[in-house]
Amino acid sequence: MPILEIKNLKKKYKDFVAVDGLNLKVEEGEIYGLLGPNGAGKSTTINTICGLNKIDGGEVNVFGKSFKGNEIEIKKNIGVVPQDIAVFEELSAYENVEFFGKLNGMKGSILKERVDEALDFVGLLDRKKDRPGAYSGGMKRRLNIACAIVHRPKLIIMDEPTVGIDPQSRNHILESVRKLNEMGSTIIYTSHYMEEIEALCSKITIVDHGKEIATGTKEQLKELISNEEKIHFELSSTEKALIEAIKTIKGVKDCYLNSDNSVTVISEKNSENISSITAKIAEYRSKIISINVEKPSLEGVFLTLTGRMLRD
Repeated sequence: MPILEIKNLKKKYKDFVAVDGLNLKVEEGEIYGLLGPNGAGKSTTINTICGLNKIDGGEVNVFGKSFKGNEIEIKKNIGVVPQDIAVFEELSAYENVEFFGKLNGMKGSILKERVDEALDFVGLLDRKKDRPGAYSGGMKRRLNIACAIVHRPKLIIMDEPTVGIDPQSRNHILESVRKLNEMGSTIIYTSHYMEEIEALCSKITIVDHGKEIATGTKEQLKELISNEEKIHFELSSTEKALIEAIKTIKGVKDCYLNSDNSVTVISEKNSENISSITAKIAEYRSKIISINVEKPSLEGVFLTLTGRMLRD
């Protein structure tokens, strides 16, 4: 049974359709990436998963249950790390995490133990008496995570958790995501940083205009646009006759000389003609200095499928 299943979700704000027939299925134990340009419907979808939105159509089942009649039970098992830092500046770090623990029904010695555990997990236990105002941006982000995980939720939703922080804090957060997953939490992760999605997520859904555009592993998504192979050769010497000769090799779609005198060969997918190309280069008495095979990227998939940059 999926930990989250969305079927034909629809959500409108007056005349604006924010989510239009979205389908999503997240299995237990996954780190699930949700990608889309700004305004694609990601935030509306996340708010709906958290039970903050009334839907206009479709179904949302979390832990196999709908929110109707099960709202309290479902929310106690969800942790949310919002895009905007959501902590109380007048409270210490300990008091912030304690507050969110109490919101989720915890008290007494269990609460104290879990607060210390959450702060230790994000590396802030030695600064637990400090208020957030004394923290760097990265430390505030980590405190945000501690507040979201203090009750050991089964499902954690992370919405842009590394925006505007230093590389060290960013790496700490990415490692925390992996550890939380290893400890048994299922994670839904949104980010503007494509390399984070590639590094973390076992499955990815790209959304645009409130609809699912594509879903799969990063390898499956790359296959959608990967109908050719591109190889760059750095050679000891080049001549026009060599370029034309390479174009005659079976499977080669194009060959051209770059401004740095390297040669790019574009072949049909699975042509398996690299030995023929290298033989042709040797025939023209040129030596290969380096070979670089260009692989399709997740960013390339995103741009091809949505036609927009992530920040548009």
